[in-house]
Amino acid sequence: MSDLVVHPVPGPGAEDVVVGGPGADEGAVFTGTADGSIFRVSHDGRRIDRVAHTGGRPLGLEIDLDGRLLVCDAHRGVLRIDPRGGAIESVTDRIGGVAMRFCNNAAIASDGTVWFSDSSAHYGIEHWKDDFVQNTRTGRLARMGADGVPEVVVEGLAFANGVALAADESFVAVAETGARTVVRWWLTGERTGTRDHLVTDLPGYPDNISRGSDGLIWVSIASPTDPLVERLQRSPQLLRKAVTRIPERLQPKPRRTVRVQAYDERGRLVHDLDLPASAYHMVTGVREHDGRVWMGSLHEPAIAVAAL
Repeated sequence: MSDLVVHPVPGPGAEDVVVGGPGADEGAVFTGTADGSIFRVSHDGRRIDRVAHTGGRPLGLEIDLDGRLLVCDAHRGVLRIDPRGGAIESVTDRIGGVAMRFCNNAAIASDGTVWFSDSSAHYGIEHWKDDFVQNTRTGRLARMGADGVPEVVVEGLAFANGVALAADESFVAVAETGARTVVRWWLTGERTGTRDHLVTDLPGYPDNISRGSDGLIWVSIASPTDPLVERLQRSPQLLRKAVTRIPERLQPKPRRTVRVQAYDERGRLVHDLDLPASAYHMVTGVREHDGRVWMGSLHEPAIAVAAL
């Protein structure tokens, strides 16, 4: 693995990354920042263009079948953005007529079906630690087909986060940040309509996940496992709530790390990239593309890349 190369962007919290497909944007990397901007970054980091402003907080990014960006915005729900002209289409901000609190990440199937996560029924992104520590298990995985009507497929998730499809689309995977697992929902075969785990007992708390050009499912590890957080999640509810009310400076904090992992369709670990966190930390987005691993961070005003 080569050294980590950091490319600054003009906004804080470049949370996720996606690489442009064939056409004018091929090889460019898109990211969204805390101020609502969507940026296109050239593969060498030398050119940065702001292509849109969502007016919310963009998180997960995907390239749609027609070349547009599909954006999960924590405040505005699922959006589609034309990266060439910046036009924004609101796709949905509701499931079953109820507004989402925390739209987070998505994956798009070959037939255009959109799978996306809603992290919590109680807390938005500004209070993500509350849901994480209190372990509300109100996260959901939803699907939206050609009719444009979203429906919940998996619920009861411990902070539903990243979403990815298997290379053969036999299952869709969703990260449970609070439980340190990746849940698998089967779409084909004898297990259709059932759930199990692709991975359990991850070495830290997963954020966004994605299927790479190598067919593997890449998982970002935003922070190593914290023994205090693990104990809090198993403690009485009153104590969990009390912890989230103490001053921010006294609450548990993510430890600095730059770590991503890649798993095959059977849940076998193929890559484990654990890099120095001196110049970058808290990787929340990961995207392997043609042997390069791109990363985003909820806190850093930059994206990063390393070659396999």
